[in-house]
Amino acid sequence: VQLVESGGGLVQPGGSLRLSCAASGSIFSINGMGWYRQAPGKQRDLVATITSGGSTNYADSVKGRFTISRDNAKKTVYLQMNSLKPEDTAVYYCDANITLLGSWQGTHYWGKGTQVTVSS
Repeated sequence: VQLVESGGGLVQPGGSLRLSCAASGSIFSINGMGWYRQAPGKQRDLVATITSGGSTNYADSVKGRFTISRDNAKKTVYLQMNSLKPEDTAVYYCDANITLLGSWQGTHYWGKGTQVTVSS
């Protein structure tokens, strides 16, 4: 199984970015998916999660600015980030709880991360 993130980059404060994370491999089903971020010298923190049914959860720091969504047919989760601030600068990681073909329980997988830098 692979999770591949894309969409990171450099953006000015107040700008927007859209991150994508596509899952591939011998997948039976994808349960919860989410985005986490890690700034230099800090721990990895939750940004947003979404269940297979579409229920969402956000960190307080991003509520009203970020939107998580998913396309189950494409096995992809998105993070629309608006009104970006310098403190949003971090490496953003995708996480997914995936049940493999022939398995009966899910396992968490991580992507390698994509850098988001918010600076003027």
